Amino acid sequence: MTVPNYPFIHPLLGTDEQWAAYLVEFAGDDGNEGPLFDRLSQIPAFSEMDHRQPWLLPFRDFNHDLPAHFIPYFSGQPSDECVAQEAELRQRKRPLALETVLDGKLPATGAWHYLLMSTAHAHTLPPLTLQGLAIRTHIIATGLHTHSDRDWAMANACAMSTTEFLLTRADPNKKADITRQKMIRLLALIAEDADTPALDEIFRQEAKLSYSLLRLVNSAAIAPRSPIDSFSQAINLLGRRQLGRWLQLLVYADTEGKKAINPLLIKAAMRGRLMEQLAEKPDDSTDCAFMVGCFSLLDVLLNLPMQEVLAQLPLPASCYEALAKHQGQLGRLLTALTAAESRNLSTAQKLLADLGITFDRFMDAQIDSIHWANQIRNAV
Repeated sequence: MTVPNYPFIHPLLGTDEQWAAYLVEFAGDDGNEGPLFDRLSQIPAFSEMDHRQPWLLPFRDFNHDLPAHFIPYFSGQPSDECVAQEAELRQRKRPLALETVLDGKLPATGAWHYLLMSTAHAHTLPPLTLQGLAIRTHIIATGLHTHSDRDWAMANACAMSTTEFLLTRADPNKKADITRQKMIRLLALIAEDADTPALDEIFRQEAKLSYSLLRLVNSAAIAPRSPIDSFSQAINLLGRRQLGRWLQLLVYADTEGKKAINPLLIKAAMRGRLMEQLAEKPDDSTDCAFMVGCFSLLDVLLNLPMQEVLAQLPLPASCYEALAKHQGQLGRLLTALTAAESRNLSTAQKLLADLGITFDRFMDAQIDSIHWANQIRNAV
């Protein structure tokens, strides 16, 4: 069986912890599905996206005539065969990006518009080196495995970073958020199909949750014909199924009045949507797939072991097995997507291929999930 050389699309976080760009990577050296942009342009959701944010594409998949926000990146110092094309791109004043290697010589300040650098490499540099490079270059920190890595990168002139650190708890010793624990109880009531008054009572007790829900259902993501001003109206508008989905995301929303959107919310939205798009049907319902993707980050959010979180939720067996043990079709899919988000691309590629997911299906699902997550970014 030929293993597809899947493109893995990684949203990059800016200094405000919001998506600022997209990095496209492959596990293998050679693509086998044709020019990447040609395939992207065939996806309806891609044409609907906001294209002001840059996309960093491997040089081998780059077409000189692509729009300016598509930026080719070279891995290590460009090889001899790339020099002519690189010179042509520079002559056209196209932005360029370089992914540094640990033992490679750093470029001069401003030689590249974007510089991808692992935190392991960055830590070996002399003091103030990054600040000097950042005068005319956007530095993108990669390989951030902890929140401390992210804090260090942002304190040392990096403009963007990859998101591996979001998969780990910021402070394992921090007490669980009481408001979010109440949200878990609300989700349990939804799963148990509790009556409307029981649900309404929780929202009456938690003004912040009520405000967040009403803000959500009145947002452009849902666009009701007339303003929704009560929980009962929200149920009538959305129905229990859709309400449950929005509540699954609402648990990640800010409960402390901060203006910044929790990046975990957007990651959970993208993961849930991606699980939903890639899950086999009708073997596992799309609702269960979305729930597994969304809930798979609750241990990080709540600073609780996953088993303790799941003990509070009456989940279907397939959802529980996927979340608790990464078993079953959904569990294997969750393992594959987690490997991809951790940038363990060879592992992710093999797992996706074993699940029978085609290149086109994975590409379409990624773009759809990114577009959908972007749509709800301002909704909560």
